[in-house]
Amino acid sequence: MKEPGTIPVLLWFAGIFIIVVLLLASITIIPAGHVGVYDLFGKVSEDELSAGLHIVNPLARIHKLSVQTQEIKETAIVPSKEGLSVSLDVSILYRLMPDKAAELYRTVGYNYLEVVVAPQVRSAIRGVTVNHEAKALYTAEREIIADAITHDLTPALNQRGIVLEKALLREIHLPEMVSKAIEIKLSAEQDAQKMKFVLEREKLEADRKRTEAQGISDANKIIAGSLTTNYLTWYWISNLDKSKSVMYVPVGNNGLPLFKNVDET
Repeated sequence: MKEPGTIPVLLWFAGIFIIVVLLLASITIIPAGHVGVYDLFGKVSEDELSAGLHIVNPLARIHKLSVQTQEIKETAIVPSKEGLSVSLDVSILYRLMPDKAAELYRTVGYNYLEVVVAPQVRSAIRGVTVNHEAKALYTAEREIIADAITHDLTPALNQRGIVLEKALLREIHLPEMVSKAIEIKLSAEQDAQKMKFVLEREKLEADRKRTEAQGISDANKIIAGSLTTNYLTWYWISNLDKSKSVMYVPVGNNGLPLFKNVDET
């Protein structure tokens, strides 16, 4: 038989064990970049739990939802303005509003990505591309289209407590014949721009040469007008002292002799 004091001791240890278990079950940790949604028997609290340590009812369920930036990749076949079928690979960067997590969980649930985000993305892509030609998707205008998707998608997601950060067009797949036609057209446009640049450059060079020729012509006229008899006589006399030995030969109608340095070899 057990001693009289054994049963109370066992009950005391059992009580301590139950208290420890309940205490551990009452502690929940919300990691960084997440919020907790408090759910007690299907009743969702409107107040979200922030990141950190919390003491909660051990019978409650705490759903941890990320509020960090996330990416959804969507591939959609959409029509262009000309009616062509274009395949687009789109990335959507989004995040959950911390103060809307409880409402989103209560009205949509965990799978809000499939229920809310993805369908809205497909609808926005289709609505934007139908107003643009296939060429626009293939050129620098794709940034305009990405901004248009962002503009159209933002209100619908904000209404659900989701912030749209950016819409990105990753890849665009056009029918092969259309792609080749666009490439040929773009190449022709680039060649035309190149030829325009060459013609403008040649025109500028021609203008420069005409200006240079005019300057030389004007300089020659000035020099020719300054070569008078008196100037030539002065110039000849001023240069006599630069030669050690000079031989004079009287020639010319102007009476000026020629001179030659006889020391030259």
